[in-house]
This record gives sequence, structure tokens and C-alpha cells, in this order.
Amino acid sequence: MKMDRLNLLTLGVRDMVASLKFYRDGLGFDVSIIGNEEQPGVIFFKNKGTKISLFPVEELILDIASEEELTAPTGFTGVTLAYNGKSKAEVDEVMEQAVAAGAEMIKAPQATSWGGYGGYFKELNGFYWEVAYGPDWEFDENDMLIV
Repeated sequence: MKMDRLNLLTLGVRDMVASLKFYRDGLGFDVSIIGNEEQPGVIFFKNKGTKISLFPVEELILDIASEEELTAPTGFTGVTLAYNGKSKAEVDEVMEQAVAAGAEMIKAPQATSWGGYGGYFKELNGFYWEVAYGPDWEFDENDMLIV
């Protein structure tokens, strides 16, 4: 047996209700809520490919270790999430949607050093998202990037 896939990426968030509104209402993700909208316990995204979930950061810290051993992340942690678009226009559209939903534009979409087009935004919990397009990229039947 080998570990060759990533099934779930959990984001520890400070405000579950605000995060639900950002991702579901602002960006359009289809979600499943454990609990209710006023007090969600965990939120799962019904996206194609690797799944994403939102979980209270304080509870995530305690699930990993004691609070003394870990603290909530601040600033850039060296991790980015990515949305791979199929055109420059799609990159622009997704970035505009994120900003309209309350994200902070960190780097406006532009030509990249590797021949593509993309930019970055930071959502309300401080997670950085890259939105990019590559002219040679191909996607499978689940809209996942073929690498």
C-alpha cells in the first residue's frame, strides 16, 4: 500500500458563520453542514477532486496537540490553495468574485514568469489562494489539472 492521494484539506477558521457565507454565498461552493447555519460544527465542500472542509481553528489546534504546543497561524504560513482556470478570462472572473465576497487582492492577475497568467487573494481567515491559468494545461473529466 502507498499513500498517493490527498482526500481532504481542512482549513482552521476563526469564524465559521462568516467563512460559510464567504465560501458558499460569495464564491459559490456547494457545501454540506454538520450542525446548522448559526452554529456549524464542520462544513464540507462538495467540490470536484480533493475535498475541503472548514473547522474551528481552536478545536483543530486541540485536536492536534495542546494549546500550549500550538498557536493559531498568523501571517503567511508557506501554504497556498489554488484554483486552476481554463482561460485568462476565468482567472479574472474568479478573482473579481473573491474580492466581491470580501477577499483581499494580494496580487492582481498578470502574466507569470512561467508563461501563464494568475494572481493571489487572501480570504478572511488569512488563507492565500492562487488563481491561475496555463496555456498548456489539460483537465480530466472532473476538471482536475492533469500533471
